[in-house]
Amino acid sequence: MAILSKIRQKTVFLIVIIAMALFAFVLADVLKNGGGSSNKAQTRVATINDTELSQADFMAQVQSTQQQMGPSATTASAVNLVWDREVKRVLLEEQFEKLGIRVEKDQLDAALASGLAGNELFKNELGQFDRTAMNNYIANMKATNPVGYQQWVTYEKGIIQGVLERNYMNMIKGGLKSTLAEGEQQYRFQNDKINFQYVQVPYTSINDAEVTVSEDEIRSYVNAHSADFKVDAQTDIEYVTFDEKASDADIAAAQSGMNTFLKGGLNSNGDTVVAFKDAENAEVYVNDNSDVTYQDRWYFVKDIPAQLAAADSDLEVGEVVGPYKNGATYNVTKVLSKRQLADSINTSHILVRWAGTLRASSDITRTKEEAKTIADSILRVVKNSPSKFAAVAAAKSDDNSNSDKGGELGYLNPNTGLAPAYKEFMLDNKKGSIGLAETDFGYHIINITDVKNTQTAYKFATVTKNVEPSDETINQVFSASSKFEDAARKGDYTAVAAEGNLQVRPVNKIGNLDANIPGLTNSRQIITWSFDEETSVGDVKRFNTPNGYVVARVTRKSPKGVMGVAEASAKVTPILRNEKKAALIKDKMSGDLEAIASANGVSVQTATAVTMATPTIPGAGAEPKVVGMAFGKNAMETTEAIAGKTGVFKVKVLAKVPAATLENYASFANQLDMQNVGIETKVVEALKKKANIEDNRANFY
Repeated sequence: MAILSKIRQKTVFLIVIIAMALFAFVLADVLKNGGGSSNKAQTRVATINDTELSQADFMAQVQSTQQQMGPSATTASAVNLVWDREVKRVLLEEQFEKLGIRVEKDQLDAALASGLAGNELFKNELGQFDRTAMNNYIANMKATNPVGYQQWVTYEKGIIQGVLERNYMNMIKGGLKSTLAEGEQQYRFQNDKINFQYVQVPYTSINDAEVTVSEDEIRSYVNAHSADFKVDAQTDIEYVTFDEKASDADIAAAQSGMNTFLKGGLNSNGDTVVAFKDAENAEVYVNDNSDVTYQDRWYFVKDIPAQLAAADSDLEVGEVVGPYKNGATYNVTKVLSKRQLADSINTSHILVRWAGTLRASSDITRTKEEAKTIADSILRVVKNSPSKFAAVAAAKSDDNSNSDKGGELGYLNPNTGLAPAYKEFMLDNKKGSIGLAETDFGYHIINITDVKNTQTAYKFATVTKNVEPSDETINQVFSASSKFEDAARKGDYTAVAAEGNLQVRPVNKIGNLDANIPGLTNSRQIITWSFDEETSVGDVKRFNTPNGYVVARVTRKSPKGVMGVAEASAKVTPILRNEKKAALIKDKMSGDLEAIASANGVSVQTATAVTMATPTIPGAGAEPKVVGMAFGKNAMETTEAIAGKTGVFKVKVLAKVPAATLENYASFANQLDMQNVGIETKVVEALKKKANIEDNRANFY
């Protein structure tokens, strides 16, 4: 009772403590997510200037886009496609608003007429686009089909967006139209020539070891050229894999288990299995016992798995071969059939459909009996006169996809996915045979026009068992990965890996939106972890993968911004080193060209017919700065020492040869205009650079 009394006395105190704890928890979450707008930030994929992209809308677009891209499309590719599209849309709409660009009704009508010109629903009796027909169609859809109407609204918005973009881009292109004066400048750029003598003292004449570049100098250069060294957030990791793969004992057990299919007996589940050779129905036997379903196909000698051919080179019907290993599987194969088959068979057909057959159009109204009568009549005609087959196919076949080709289907092999009855006729008859087959598409009058490469072919039934790791092996892999993770957290990751003879794989410059890590599948979770603000350099974590486990360690985290000294060094050091070498070389370049050449162990060389458009100096390569400064001098004048790309130059102009004056420079102005092809992409990229874009995709994908 005394304890209860004390609790009652302290009730208010406890409530205050609990409230403060809850407040601290909420405050921490708010601070973590960027202040009081954390809930908003968690539902916002991006902010582009002042426009927000909501998570719900963005995810809906990603889902729709991924479906349109097909089954092989990844979520990452769909996300990137929607992102590029949405950023472009928002940035351009801002420009449309600023400039007052609108789509007038006449422009929209013209765009719709162009886009729908081929749609039969909107054509009049003259075959021309009919705006009234389209309006009636839209009105009817709005009243009866809300989903279809919404799709139309989306389509029309797309058309409007396209017109706005064209108007905007045309305005920009109009402002970039080149003048005749610019055309003349381009002509001079390409055709005015210069001859000069020069000396070049290459940077390689000074050993790199003689010129040092400090970290402070690299840092100063990067800061002065920060726009050239901007980088997105990146991480570096290293990882070790622990694969759940079958051990030698597992492989031996799998091989032993296959003997049940040879001799019969009890399988691993305790069920009685008859020997494969005694099975009444090989297809059912395979589907009941195999990890891979029965494959009904013909194998030519070149198609037979090498392991099967090696197990028995003389395959006879009824024979059971195996067990043999093929990749990560063990197999037992029964030979079902053996015959001579052509690997390429050319056929033509005339199709007679009846109402209700597959892909039959609504204008096919005949009954099956009527179709049979027609097919029999056609068969008699083409059997009596095979030369008429193509003409009859063109006139009578209901298969419009090939009737204009005389019904020809081209060369097919025995495993082509044709209707069973059609394939059976094709395989069981010789060249020149004409006959009738019934399929779900209708009646086919078939003509075998050619066969090629007749050879031995087989049908097999194969029981396949995947060689999988046992529970014991899986437990061992789990234990090994857990021990490594624990040891790597406490000690030196690389040393622990070396002790276990494990390969450490480094991966550098990972982006926070990268979909996968090289060498791994489904590795997005590792990337997300490496960028988490609670993950530090040196942290170690184990991850489940489809094949086992990965134990990863973060080795570097670089925030979005400007490159650090270490990262920029490879690019900046040669630049600064050459600048210092240039200063040293210039101190030794006094006197005329001959004196400079003699003092530096080089020779005076000559360049002729050099243009600004192609600023290549024989023996030195492309040196636009050197050529440009040479063009700035008159004949017999000498430049100062010039720090070029490959060394320090001094140039004496011998002659300047201006090109002949033209009456008109329009063609050269047109050349400049052609350089604006693809300007749309450059415009969008320029808008992106200027925009304030907050990209939160990594929080959701």
